[in-house]
Amino acid sequence: MDGQLRKELKIYGKGIITMNTLQYHNSIYTSSLQQLSLFRKQFPSASFYYNLFFIIFRASRMAKRGDYDGPAWGKSSYDVLRAIEKIGVPIEITGIEHIMEHKHPAVIIGNHMSMMETLLLPVMIQPLRNVTFVVKESLLHYPIFKYVMRSRNPVAVGRTNPREDLKTVMTEGVERLGSRVSVIVFPQTTRSQEFDPKQMSSIGVKLAKKADVSVIPLALKTDAWENGKLFKDFGRIDKSKTARFAFGKPLKISRRGNEEQQIINHFITEKLDNWRN
Repeated sequence: MDGQLRKELKIYGKGIITMNTLQYHNSIYTSSLQQLSLFRKQFPSASFYYNLFFIIFRASRMAKRGDYDGPAWGKSSYDVLRAIEKIGVPIEITGIEHIMEHKHPAVIIGNHMSMMETLLLPVMIQPLRNVTFVVKESLLHYPIFKYVMRSRNPVAVGRTNPREDLKTVMTEGVERLGSRVSVIVFPQTTRSQEFDPKQMSSIGVKLAKKADVSVIPLALKTDAWENGKLFKDFGRIDKSKTARFAFGKPLKISRRGNEEQQIINHFITEKLDNWRN
């Protein structure tokens, strides 16, 4: 898609405060990195997590008051994106036209590398359509962050009983999609910086099939946010790596969805291979 695409984020606090945009040129968003301060150069991780704490703290206070709606979620996500860029991590987003042009709720299926995608995907999708996640239930009990996550009405699974998780996703996921809320699913058994298609369950495809909606493939490379040694979600930030997100064309599920699952796996594999070269 040619030309410049804009997404507007309405920011709510005490009324509408301001308006921000992510600007896409020929459907591609690329960070315009600025000169870094000495502190950000020397201590990128500390600088980022300092800002992240206050972003999440503000969002949590709004959520506890019942004021944390979709636009507010998009604003928080935008703030996290800017905080990552400000310590020198470049961000690239491609294929956003597939989200913009698909006018119906969809199941967005991607690989899972780090906490980064959980925090950044809302700024890409929420301004275009309502969205939520399938998340592990423990995220609903994180200090401070739990209020934010609960306010977005995610589909929570325990990750201990696959049969119960499937039942939950099929029931609650269909309900969200029926309410015109798209659902993001990371079907890998665990987060990994290497992508193994064998680790991808078909739960997202099954959900799309049951809800009679399309799937949108998502490939991402967010290993700039490393897994932590003490706390998995909070590792070192490596500003030498580019964070990349790519959305694919919507796919309607046919038969059992095996072909569509293969297309999704191939899309992710091909993108990751290209990004390594």
